[in-house]
Amino acid sequence: MKTQEQVKSKKTSILWLIGVFIIAVGLLLFCQFYFGDSISDKTTFYQNTYVNGVNISGMTKAEAEDALSEDLIENKDKIRLVLKNEDKTWQLNGTDFEVVGNFEGALDNVLEYGHQGNIFQKKKVEKKIKEDGLIVSLPYQDLLGGLDGRIDEIIEEIEREPQSAVVVFKPNESEMFSLSESYAGIKVDRMALEDAINEAILSHEDYVINIPFQEITPEQNLDDYINSIALRSTFATNYAKSSDNRKANIKLALSKFNGMIVEPGEEISFNKTTGPRTSKNGYKDAKIIFNGSYVSGIGGGVCQASTTLYNALLRADIEVIEAHHHSLPASYVPLSFDAMVSEGYADLVFVNNLDTPIYIKAYGTDSEAIVEIYGEPLDDGLEIRTRSELVKVIAHGGDKIVTDSEGKYSDKVLYKGEYYRLKYPQEGYESKGYLQYYRNGELTEEKEIRHDHYQPQNGVIVEGSATLEEGMTLPASNVKYISPQKVTKETTENAKRRFNII
Repeated sequence: MKTQEQVKSKKTSILWLIGVFIIAVGLLLFCQFYFGDSISDKTTFYQNTYVNGVNISGMTKAEAEDALSEDLIENKDKIRLVLKNEDKTWQLNGTDFEVVGNFEGALDNVLEYGHQGNIFQKKKVEKKIKEDGLIVSLPYQDLLGGLDGRIDEIIEEIEREPQSAVVVFKPNESEMFSLSESYAGIKVDRMALEDAINEAILSHEDYVINIPFQEITPEQNLDDYINSIALRSTFATNYAKSSDNRKANIKLALSKFNGMIVEPGEEISFNKTTGPRTSKNGYKDAKIIFNGSYVSGIGGGVCQASTTLYNALLRADIEVIEAHHHSLPASYVPLSFDAMVSEGYADLVFVNNLDTPIYIKAYGTDSEAIVEIYGEPLDDGLEIRTRSELVKVIAHGGDKIVTDSEGKYSDKVLYKGEYYRLKYPQEGYESKGYLQYYRNGELTEEKEIRHDHYQPQNGVIVEGSATLEEGMTLPASNVKYISPQKVTKETTENAKRRFNII
């Protein structure tokens, strides 16, 4: 027989179990209200749900995929789109593309929609869907294979980069500077085009789409710039007394620079521009300076072209980074302003140190080699001149007599005591070259750019090597021996006059 205490304990246990059950049910209901998305049924779509015009209300995801695939297969061949851009058109037909039917990811998102939150939030979404409908459109990339690639091809045909006008330089025409055609760039609005295509596919009708695009204006406007191009400098040297071959070589070398446009920072080599001085390249045989003597050589005269260019560059305030003097002074420019070039060891090199291009016009007349440099104008009132300074005359060593033991000059001399002058002695010079900057006619700056030594040259007299036979008498020689030079004040003044040095 149970005691009163046992009965009381049993009642307490039952009440405790009932309390636990009530708490569990309460927690379950709480979760249903506030975390309903984790336990609610999300296997079917809300009523009034449409994807690409297909009603998938109450369907499972698998059923919705089947319905959408069936609709796509049925209507694909009805798709006919015409894309237009200006006077071009492209026909796109559904028959040209494959069915992709990539619905799974999109349906997962649609199925998830409205199932988050507590019961009150879900009811609110459900009501809205019931009233307004849940309408979803899938992009054509998920429907038709190959269409996106075709769109890429069409866009590539349409799009173009903007083209700014460039300066056209024709130095031999009366209007030397003009501008090439410029045009705006075209950029297709891909997002807007895709939206239009998606809308057209949903319509299941013929559809014409004007491809949306934007025009991109060229960055550079050169109208003002071309009007500002001015002659920065001009320089000419005379070759009126030169042979026809020498004139031809000078003109040919100048022609390699005629019409040249040198961009800012661009470096130009005379030797690279003119190319090898060979007969194959059009150069002719003429006198050149070699080891202090004038001898015949292919390309003779080219140094006059480089010298003319060099002086024009200096007066245009263009940076010259390599220049060389001859072994003998050039007759056509002052001392320290010649620019000897020779393949392999002597070049004329300059760089455009301006922020804008320079334009070179180089040509030859019957009597002159001429170079003109164009570009942004020099500062107002600025004029650049050159000045040559004769530091001193370097005395020559007079004549040296050499015996023609090999008979090289046997047509000139045979016997001892017979003389033939091969070369006159030539005095040498130490000189400096300066650039002068004048502003409004006043010298404001002068800087030394050259310090050269033109070495003196000995004269050479050739004497025969054979011994006179008995009874033979040689006529008096008209070759006069020249003694080593003594430099005087008169010698220096004569040299200044010869090179027009004040």
